[in-house]
Formats: sequence, C-alpha cells, structure tokens
Amino acid sequence: MKKAGKHFEKARKLVEPRLYKLSEATELLKKVHHTKFNETVELALNLGVDPKHSDQVVRGTVVLPHGLGNAVRVLVLAGGDKIREAQEAGAEFVGGDEMVQKIMAGWTDYDAVIATPDMMRAAGKLGKVLGPRGLMPNPKTGTVTADVAKAVRETKAGKVEFRVDKAGIVHCPVGKIKFDAPKLAENAHAVIQAIVKAKPAAAKGKYVKKITLTSTMGPGIQVDLAEADTLATAA
Repeated sequence: MKKAGKHFEKARKLVEPRLYKLSEATELLKKVHHTKFNETVELALNLGVDPKHSDQVVRGTVVLPHGLGNAVRVLVLAGGDKIREAQEAGAEFVGGDEMVQKIMAGWTDYDAVIATPDMMRAAGKLGKVLGPRGLMPNPKTGTVTADVAKAVRETKAGKVEFRVDKAGIVHCPVGKIKFDAPKLAENAHAVIQAIVKAKPAAAKGKYVKKITLTSTMGPGIQVDLAEADTLATAA
C-alpha cells in the first residue's frame, strides 16, 4: 500500500473524528487544501439500496446552484429548426447524421451530448463510443428531449448526473476547491436533496447511511446525516 504524503497526513490530522455540518465541512475542506491546482470537490453518499435489483437503482440529475466551475462544451444531435434553437441556446456543436459519423470516426472534443427523439435511431449507433464516457443521451437524464434549448441551458448552468454504483454509493461532483465555502455547501445541499428525492419505493430501512465530502487530493470529511434526514422529512 502506497504511503500517504506528508501534506496529506498533515491535512488529515486537521479533520476530527466526528460528524460535521455541511457548512463546517466545506470550510474545513478549503482549510486543509494543500495542492496548487483547482481540485474537484465531490460528495459520496452510501445508500441502503441493492443496485443488483432494478427497482433499487438510484439515478437522476440536478442543476447545481453555482455550477461546476467548468466550461462545458455541448454537442446537440438534431435537425431542422432544432439546430437553430440549440445554437441560440449556446451549444458549441450541432448537427445530424454528419455529427454521428464524426463521433464514430473518433471525435471527442465535447463534454455533453443532447439529442432530439427523432435522432435516436442514428444516435443508437454511438452506444459503444459514448456509453463508456457516460455521455450517451438518455430520456431519464433529460438528454433526449425536444426542448433542446432548455437542455443546453441547464447543462451549461451546471447540470450533473448521478447514479448509484455496484457498491451502493453515489459519487457526484459539487464544484471546485476555489469556490467559496457557502457556494460549495449550497451545491452539496442540492445534490443531497436530489438523491433523497430519488429514493426508490423498494428501498427499505435507512436510506442514507453515510455522507462524505472530499476533494481530489484531500481527506474525506464525514457530514452529519441530519442534513439528509431533514430533507427526507420535508420530502
């Protein structure tokens, strides 16, 4: 096992073995930041679900109040009037079958893909290319839609997708370490709220078991589950 660096060890010692309120956790995360680059901040929620059962899969999207801090290059697969709508909404790349062929030829200079329903027959060829990158358009995540303008605006505003993994954990980015702590807390709150709302009817017992806030190179900080319990009660 690789030994942790001295900077990480110093940062970890500043994290007390207790649960932190979300506002405290974001402040502490910025305090223990020890690298020169703008790390991604991520939230991890351990859920009381069994993803092996299709009726316990947790999946959805959420628009972060303060975005992700990244410039998102959006590709829209569409034709007719939808091309103009997508362009006016700010999509960098818009087109139909020619874009599908370009992607199949190896083109990857985009961060999000949206498609109109009528383009899905052609876009279906892209599963092996876009699937591994998590970019395949899907009606469940709002990336297959006739309202391409709304989808483009939401994506650029910071819409992120979340999905539970095989271990029952949802990992979701909530911003960059250079964000103000209150903005990170608000983004994290929005993610927790969305995941709580996405609770499957088949899930029994305690739904949110553990919440951890961390940055790319930073230590994990345990968040008080009261954050999720309050949202669950409100829902």
